Amino acid sequence: MTSLKETPSQTAGPYVHIGLAPSAAGFDIYETELGQNIAGPEAKGQRIRIEGRVLDGTGTPLKDVLIEVWQANAKGIYAHRETPQPEGEPQQVEAGFRGWGRVISDFDTGDWQFETVKPGPVRGRDSRMMAPHINLWIVARGINLGLNTRLYFEEEQEANDNDPVLKLIEQTGRRHTLLARTQDQANTGTVETPSVYRFDIHLQGPDETVFFDI
Repeated sequence: MTSLKETPSQTAGPYVHIGLAPSAAGFDIYETELGQNIAGPEAKGQRIRIEGRVLDGTGTPLKDVLIEVWQANAKGIYAHRETPQPEGEPQQVEAGFRGWGRVISDFDTGDWQFETVKPGPVRGRDSRMMAPHINLWIVARGINLGLNTRLYFEEEQEANDNDPVLKLIEQTGRRHTLLARTQDQANTGTVETPSVYRFDIHLQGPDETVFFDI
């Protein structure tokens, strides 16, 4: 019997952008590209902009990153029919709120950003409350398997201290790698002038971001 050899692995290539974010690759295919509008104009709550880069172990920004974003609205409700709800309260989100999107880094600088609304505390499947957070999935050339992480907000200290997922991180000194930092405290967060947060993702090194197996 002839044994077959293992197929060589292949990291993510430029087809990721062509297939998932064609406008970034120079293809004008869709009138409204899927994943560009996370919250929609009718979403209530504080408007925010998240800015950052994905950095390798030497501190060099990756310039071909795709990030998928998944979050609840300002009331902590996901745009999904299976979202756990407090007893007696109907599930509903604002018209146009997807809570999901795709973010592409700048091919020259590696900078990425997206605008949305700040999510509220989320009730988990076990009924425990989780601090406001945004789920991120990262893929780029050189990353064999997509990386899953979370973005929390530095000013939500009490909620963060009680968050059941953050508590799973045994190395407490690494929990800060999941905190987005406020860049403009005077900004109230409107559509015209959203509040700005900074969140850099480190793939390796002393400030390596915490990633989760899900």
